[in-house]
Amino acid sequence: MKPREEELIVDIPMRRTPSMVEFQQMMKSEAQAALHSELDKLVKTGAPAHRDEIQKDFDGFEHLFRTFLEKTGPSIVWDKIKPPPEGAIQAYSKLSSMPLKSPETDLLNKLVVVKLNGGLGTSMGCTGPKSLISVRSGLTFLDLTVQQIESLNKRFDVDVPLVLMNSFNTDEDTEMILRKYASCKVSIHTFNQNRYPRINKETLLPVPQRLNGEHEGWYPPGHGDIYECIVKSGLLQKFVDQGRDYMFVSNIDNLGATVDMNILNMLVHPSNGKKCDFVMEVTDKTRADVKGGTLIEYENKLRLLEIAQVPKEHVDEFKSVSKFKIFNTNNLWMKLSAVKRLIDGRMMDIEVIINNKRLASGTNVIQLETACGAGIKNFNNAIGINVPRSRFLPVKKTSDLLLVMSNLYDLKHGSMFMSPRRMFPTTPLVKLGDEHFSKVHKFLSRFEAIPDMLELDHLTVSGDVTFGKDVTLKGTVIIIANHGERIDIPSGAILENKIVSGNLRILDH
Repeated sequence: MKPREEELIVDIPMRRTPSMVEFQQMMKSEAQAALHSELDKLVKTGAPAHRDEIQKDFDGFEHLFRTFLEKTGPSIVWDKIKPPPEGAIQAYSKLSSMPLKSPETDLLNKLVVVKLNGGLGTSMGCTGPKSLISVRSGLTFLDLTVQQIESLNKRFDVDVPLVLMNSFNTDEDTEMILRKYASCKVSIHTFNQNRYPRINKETLLPVPQRLNGEHEGWYPPGHGDIYECIVKSGLLQKFVDQGRDYMFVSNIDNLGATVDMNILNMLVHPSNGKKCDFVMEVTDKTRADVKGGTLIEYENKLRLLEIAQVPKEHVDEFKSVSKFKIFNTNNLWMKLSAVKRLIDGRMMDIEVIINNKRLASGTNVIQLETACGAGIKNFNNAIGINVPRSRFLPVKKTSDLLLVMSNLYDLKHGSMFMSPRRMFPTTPLVKLGDEHFSKVHKFLSRFEAIPDMLELDHLTVSGDVTFGKDVTLKGTVIIIANHGERIDIPSGAILENKIVSGNLRILDH
């Protein structure tokens, strides 16, 4: 009889008899042995020339699985959580007031830019890599990223490399698109994150039967495997050999994650002489960010606390803007030599995230994942920097897409900036109904042109609603079309602090 997950990861009571402990350990050993046996069978279905390489990849997966089995119960004890110690989170304003201690050229020659490019655009109704979604003026996330780095290289006559961490889902499409940047002044490199088998929730055994079998049996295990994979690819050593010291890692869909000279200056020339091996950019939490991971002190180390690690009875406390005031932007700076030391010494310890999924076949599976930011606890002198909100501009939903497509932002050299014509530093809160707006193609069909949103505070749209040209939205605007009804906002309309409901259609004569 195969072991069941609930027998393995329940929070075991404190008082256990020796026989109970032995039984639990036996179950874990059997699960590990059964998985190892199945992975061996999978390896043998691959081409003989690649079997050693596949076996090495699976060694990493077995380590992940072992961690999943060993760490039963909650990964944190709530009462042990402390606020970050003084000095652990520094104000960006302090850094930006410091003069650069060496020319920009010298600083940039120490840098590598890495973008996490493993995600698909499925949540927004797209197929293929999310980085290929058009976000502004016909330009994709990838176009804007290449423009940013090219502009930097031309301006300072440097060669900052751009590195993309792809997944098996995005690699082929991305490689085809990269050909169009051949004449750009950017050295572009790619490497793949791991490809791991999904685990059947009932049997704790791999779902796929063959290496080249069904696609849905496999998954990329989160961006936490960047550390292992960039070392394994040989790229990290290549950059160290070039004299580069730091990499700046961020999500490719965060349009605010540009190279920041003030942070780079602080890393290369720390004011206290104590070099940081890891910097996490954090920013002030708003009610829209209550689920974002935050920095805490735990067992004398700075640590990232994600909502998935929080005991259910403390989730509301975790979401509190007053208690946990900042959250992780996933803009991360790290010393290359420190990453290599941790991976070569097998010292990188990152919490395993259990992601439950249901396949089209109806099989319940688990994905064992890790997060890049969770690596912070392994690095020496790690700190957080509280950066302006402008450095966190992700596009996760079409409501985010509406903001960056509007006149709220100006575009220059691939970088987005809040328009100086906007009177307030904050972005409007936008809520768009799922049925008609959640998928990109449906969303775009709803607008003849993106409205003027410079003076908008809040927008809620629900139901069958369309917008004509030259529409202006100001203050709080709520537009609700009831089921079976339709609202067409006519061209040239100015809606200021208005609620529009019912049925409205104005047709040209």
